[in-house]
Amino acid sequence: MRSSLLACALSLVLSPGLAFAAEVPSYGMELEGFDYPFPVEHHAFTSQGEALRMAYLDVAPATPNGRTVVLLHGKNFCAATWESAIRALTGAGYRVIAPDQIGFCKSSKPEHYQYSFQQLAANTNALLESLGIERASIVGHSMGGMLATRYALMYPQRTEALMLVNPIGLEDWKALGVPWASVDANLAGELKTNFDSIKRYQQQVYYSGQWKPEYDRWVSMLAGLYAGPGKQRVAWNQALTTDMVFTQPVVHEFPQIREPTTLFIGQRDRTAIGRDRASPELRERLGDYPALGKRAAKTIPGATLVEFDDLGHSPQVEAPVRFEKALLEALARTR
Repeated sequence: MRSSLLACALSLVLSPGLAFAAEVPSYGMELEGFDYPFPVEHHAFTSQGEALRMAYLDVAPATPNGRTVVLLHGKNFCAATWESAIRALTGAGYRVIAPDQIGFCKSSKPEHYQYSFQQLAANTNALLESLGIERASIVGHSMGGMLATRYALMYPQRTEALMLVNPIGLEDWKALGVPWASVDANLAGELKTNFDSIKRYQQQVYYSGQWKPEYDRWVSMLAGLYAGPGKQRVAWNQALTTDMVFTQPVVHEFPQIREPTTLFIGQRDRTAIGRDRASPELRERLGDYPALGKRAAKTIPGATLVEFDDLGHSPQVEAPVRFEKALLEALARTR
């Protein structure tokens, strides 16, 4: 009896799933309880009949150089994930604006919203107008790269330069043959999301099987949203944005980009939306970032390609000092 109880207790302590679950906090639907590294402000507006609040960081430099950089997060990231880059940019004299898009992180999670990159770009532009920013360099990571591209196409006069950090959407998955998944199917998958599933996905796809303890902070940030009381609404908005990403490619419009563009591509990235639904043959070809980065650089007029041979999907998280040096050099070229 005593040995059986001991074995049971040990299994509870040593079970990875239970260990992770015990460590994950519960955050509110707008990420209440998770502190950002800089003061969070909110832009209130009405869109599609919904009263919304768009959270954002507005970080001023000690010695301004007169330029502004806008940082657009990815689907599995938040404005806070740019912490190190924000410090580097403001240290170099740039004003930095880092919003949380509607449906994400500390921003509103509407009950009903028709998501499109055009809508998110318009929301971002309205925020910048409210702050009196007429022109800025737009930096987009992952899904934020698709949004940054759409923003540059819609507002070329307001885009000083375009910087794409391992953007998704360098290939059109549905055109290549990846089957579509309904929003209901996306929702079912989102509702299963937890710390373990987030970490497993990011480790396999983003970081080529590697992991550093400091990544856990960002996994807990996301997992806490799904562990909180707003889980259903969080999952619903994520299901809608997954459909947006899959059905609204920007890659076919790359030749129309006219702004100075730099691509920062971690060569170990293998991100591809819907890979799990693709045939085995197609699955092997998807998310080939070494090839995709080179192709995008040739397609976007005058684009510059910066490759990180040993990095994955998130160079700004994996090797911040190297990434920030490359970013500042690219910004300097666009003066």
